[in-house]
Amino acid sequence: MKRTIIAFACVLLAGPALAQSLGEKTGINSTLGVTPTTADFVKEVAVSDMFEIESSKLAEQKGNAQEKSFAQQMVTDHTKTSSELKALVGNGKVQATLPAALDSSHQSKLDKLKGATGKDFSSDFDSYQTSAHEDAVSLFERYAKGGDNAALKDWAGKTLPALRHHLDMAQELGKAPSVGQSK
Repeated sequence: MKRTIIAFACVLLAGPALAQSLGEKTGINSTLGVTPTTADFVKEVAVSDMFEIESSKLAEQKGNAQEKSFAQQMVTDHTKTSSELKALVGNGKVQATLPAALDSSHQSKLDKLKGATGKDFSSDFDSYQTSAHEDAVSLFERYAKGGDNAALKDWAGKTLPALRHHLDMAQELGKAPSVGQSK
């Protein structure tokens, strides 16, 4: 019985440390509410912005009227947040490395969108936007609450309202009738 209690206590104590080492990609940190490291936060935000911009450029060409309008807003807003993040890293306030390209997961989603048309494009784009913005809101909320870099923590908090609005908009994609477009 003593061994069971000791083993259980060790698992409880090790849980948060293990979750932090798993990084953001597993989704465990979000589920447990673990604050991302500054390096993970910067990487995830940069990759997310790149994906938002590139997928939205595709939607501006291939999407229905609702998606095109949404996509224009995403290109504008995510170009802005990307520039702000680059400035924070570039001026030395944040010690982190910005990735130069999408990770394999986001690249595969972008490749799928490039090959899709019509309803298939809309279905994938709408789904990707909703999940991407759910992830972004979680990431920014957790860093704004517990991040270890004051400038980045402040920026995360100031950026959250726009991301919540993006999530609301993404959740409406595909719900409203599109004039002249078949779904």
